[in-house]
Amino acid sequence: MVKIGLGNSGVEVSKMCLGTMYFGSRVDERRSFELMDQYREAGGSFLDTSNNYCFWLDGFIGDESETTIGKWMKERQNRNDLLLATKCGVRPIGKDTFEGLSSKAVTAALENSLKRLQTDYIDLYYIHVDWREDPLEKTLEALSELVKAGKIRHIACSNMFTWRLVKAKEISRRNNWPEFVGIQNWYSYLKPRDSADLWVQKFVNEELLDYCETEGDTTILAYTSTLGGMYLWDSVYERNHPALNNRFFSEDNERRFSMIKEIAANHEVSPFQVVFAWLLKHKAPIIPILGVSSTKQLTDNLASLELKLSDDEFERMNAAAFNKKEYLN
Repeated sequence: MVKIGLGNSGVEVSKMCLGTMYFGSRVDERRSFELMDQYREAGGSFLDTSNNYCFWLDGFIGDESETTIGKWMKERQNRNDLLLATKCGVRPIGKDTFEGLSSKAVTAALENSLKRLQTDYIDLYYIHVDWREDPLEKTLEALSELVKAGKIRHIACSNMFTWRLVKAKEISRRNNWPEFVGIQNWYSYLKPRDSADLWVQKFVNEELLDYCETEGDTTILAYTSTLGGMYLWDSVYERNHPALNNRFFSEDNERRFSMIKEIAANHEVSPFQVVFAWLLKHKAPIIPILGVSSTKQLTDNLASLELKLSDDEFERMNAAAFNKKEYLN
C-alpha cells in the first residue's frame, strides 16, 4: 500500500487507515482479527482506535477495541510494524460526564490505553474532542511531557475547528512543544445541512482544506466517509433513519448523490469507491479511515486505491460538493 507523509512529523503512513471502532463489540474478536490480518496482507499498517470504543453499546464499557487490538498484536508479534493511533477525552466517568482533557485526565487515559493495548508507546495520540472547559495550553503541556517520556511519538486533534488548530500550533511553537500533525474530522461527499446537530463532531470544510493544502503541516484523517451505508440507497430521501434524515436530507445532497451514482456506474464500481477516490484526489493531504465489519467491505474499500477519477470527474464532483456556479447553472 502506498504511504504518505503524516503532517510535518517526517513519518510516512498507509494511505488508508483501518478504523477499529466496533472491534471487540459489534465485530467479534475472531472477525476483528481477520480484518486486521487482511489489512496487513494488503500492505496497510495504520490502525485507529480510542479509549472509549464502544461504551454507548449495551453491554460494553469502552475497553473493547483497544483490548482486541492488544490481543491481536501480542498474538501476531507485530507491534513494531504498525503505526498505532488512539484517543482520549470522551471516556465516560459518570452519567453525562466525560474524562475531559486536564493534565491528570490525559495522563491517566494514556496509561490505561497502554495497558489495554499491551504496548509501552503510542505512535499517534489524539485529543478526541476540543473540550473548552480544559485550557488548551495545559492539555498541550501534558501531551508534551508524555512525548518527552517516550510514551507518545506524535500528537493530533479530532473534532476541532480550523482556528483552534491554528491556535494550538501557535501555543506549541511558542513553548517549543510537539505540535498536532493530524486532525481527524468527519468528511464525506454529502454535506450535513447547516442546521444539523452534530454534537461535538466537526465536519471538514473549505477553510480546513485550504489550510492543510497551503501549510502542509497537518494531515486530515477523514472518518465516517461511507455514512453508514447511505450511498447504497436509491435516494437521500429513501429511508426513515432519524440520525441521517436530520443531518443529510437536502436537495443539494440529492444532486451530489446522483453524481456519485452516475460516476460509479460509469466505472462499474461501488459508490463507496468513488467517495474514497474523491477524498484521495484532494490537494490537501487526506487519509480515509475505513470503518468496516466484513472482509467484503474491506476489499471494496481498499479497491478505491486503484480507482482513478478523471480531472473532469473530480472537478464536476467538487462543483457539486461545494455548490459552485458551474454546476448549479
